[in-house]
Amino acid sequence: MPSRKSVRLTAAGLAFIGVLGALASAGARADSAAGTAAAPYPTASTPQALDLGALETLSAETPLTLTVVLSLRNLDQAEQLLRSVSTPGGSQYRQFLTGQQFVAQFGPTNADVAKAIAGLAKYDLSAQQVTATTLHVTGRPADIERAFSVSLHGFQVPAHDDAPAYGFHAPIGSATLPAELSGMVAAVVGLDSRPTLRPFHTAAPKALQRPRPLGTSYTLSPFGSLTVTDFAHLYDVEPLYDGGVSGRGRTLGVMSLANFTPSDAYAYWSALGLDVNPHRIRVVYVDGGPGAPSDASGSLETTLDVEQSGGIAPGASIITYLAPNTNQAFVDVFAAAIEANIADSLSISWGDWEYWENAAISPVTDPLTGKTVATTQAIHELLVRAGIQGQSVFAAQGDGGAYDIYDDLGCSGPYSPSQPYSCSLTLSADYPGSDSAITSAGGTTLPGTQELCLNSACTPPYYVVDLPHERVWGWDYLDGLCKALGYSNVFTCGTFPGGGGGGVSITFSLPFYQFGESGIQLTQPHQVFEAGSGFAGSGFPLRTQLPAYFRGRNVPDVSFNADPDTGYVIYYTSSVSGFAPEPGWGGTSFVAPQLNGVTALLGQYVHGRLGLLNPALYAAQRNSGEGAPIHAIAYGDNWFYFGRNGYAPAAGLGTIDVANFAEYLRGELQ
Repeated sequence: MPSRKSVRLTAAGLAFIGVLGALASAGARADSAAGTAAAPYPTASTPQALDLGALETLSAETPLTLTVVLSLRNLDQAEQLLRSVSTPGGSQYRQFLTGQQFVAQFGPTNADVAKAIAGLAKYDLSAQQVTATTLHVTGRPADIERAFSVSLHGFQVPAHDDAPAYGFHAPIGSATLPAELSGMVAAVVGLDSRPTLRPFHTAAPKALQRPRPLGTSYTLSPFGSLTVTDFAHLYDVEPLYDGGVSGRGRTLGVMSLANFTPSDAYAYWSALGLDVNPHRIRVVYVDGGPGAPSDASGSLETTLDVEQSGGIAPGASIITYLAPNTNQAFVDVFAAAIEANIADSLSISWGDWEYWENAAISPVTDPLTGKTVATTQAIHELLVRAGIQGQSVFAAQGDGGAYDIYDDLGCSGPYSPSQPYSCSLTLSADYPGSDSAITSAGGTTLPGTQELCLNSACTPPYYVVDLPHERVWGWDYLDGLCKALGYSNVFTCGTFPGGGGGGVSITFSLPFYQFGESGIQLTQPHQVFEAGSGFAGSGFPLRTQLPAYFRGRNVPDVSFNADPDTGYVIYYTSSVSGFAPEPGWGGTSFVAPQLNGVTALLGQYVHGRLGLLNPALYAAQRNSGEGAPIHAIAYGDNWFYFGRNGYAPAAGLGTIDVANFAEYLRGELQ
């Protein structure tokens, strides 16, 4: 995580001073029920874990709880129904099912659930049904090892930076599904409890200092201090506000893997003069919650998600579903929010390379079918349910441009066998944004003038960047600055691979709404991921050959401004430095909650839920000219894919003109 920065109170920051005293004193940490220390999310500085030995020896009588996700019935029919209720112009468009109707038609039967519970009981494991498709399975380590034919070990990660030491358990070798459950299970999660997922907020590279704020004709606040008010100005939300649309009567949900301080969000909204219900935030802890708020665990992510989504839709209610940073809780947080079916729209800004979720984070093999049951299948089936229920779900696509895995691991330059913390430049897409049943959020850079520092005091002369057009966010536009500062390449400068995530999935096939879309790409040939010995023991394979010419789902779908150099201010209570407005943040983690808030406005405008938004977005972009709902991003690149007029796996379809898109949706209902 970028180091804490001194706060320079810009025009936006000065407006907040009047409310700091009252609201900061009210900024008691979130519910003490989640007051234990939170595990830090992984970064490039996370030390290698120490293998403490067999879990059965270390903690023989301490029970473990896994989540077993049962498969949907008639998944092909569910996928077809999702297409029908999501596609404008069809007879079933927006004819969503209730949760009860969905479970009756597609959920596992009572007999299936009973069979699974009985099968697990043969291994002395007790199972409790938590949602329609998830079982929490509890037993001693030895019984779990026997059931899943695996050996579990305990591990310890030493304290580092501001992060405390923490422990986890993980399997040695691959696990196998009990034969009694063959053909019934989408995933088994919880055999590995290490934190693996990362939040997608980011700051400008420390080597480049912070940009000197400038006003522009496009925004109301200086770059680096933008707010939801600027967002509304940039992307044509204001006509909806003028018409009385605020998200009233809608509920948006934020799923996150770190706790937060709710008063931060209220301070942010109050400073902007937004009229909000002082009790609009409801916190739901999943799997016991993520622990106390902290910088190292990613609390800034949850904070910005709530501030952005709730600021764009000030009349909406908010539910935060907060879970620990484990693969098991990642599945459980989706299951909880979708089973509850209260939130009309949901967003998440955490993820990692899709390959890890399928092949590296404790995959389990079905012994009879030979198939791998893993996180991606379980969450996909949950997302299909969400769309059929009318819930719209958004995910950040990551901040590593076209090279997501390089960014995730924080590699130190191109792969070299002699460099233990190096890895290859491998095209890779982030998950869960790569799922075909979710809307993937990419990033742009705003047009205007940036003056950047050329010395530590940030005094003149400045390095001037003048961008005439909104472009794909990719920090290769800072190559000249890197050279001016004396850096020999983008790796030492710190700009690579910063940019809006985008590319082609190796996990999900091309979805129906991208069929025939000009600009769609196949996976590239000769893509081999290699990592140095420093990543050994991290759970990541050190060499992986990726499929070539796979007709995969392209990401992202749409984008908004995500570049920290044209970025935002966050109101945040740091566990290190306390409460302050923090300028200079960006990342596609802003775009996912922004889409969440926009959807709350759209839902009020059309008087109902919208479900999977992608078919409507791809249909709307065919409307060009004055009043167009989608504006293509034809400039810039994310280090590999280039913007164009039409779809590209760089900024996707482009940006949404919110007022025009609202009119498009209303027209489809007439």
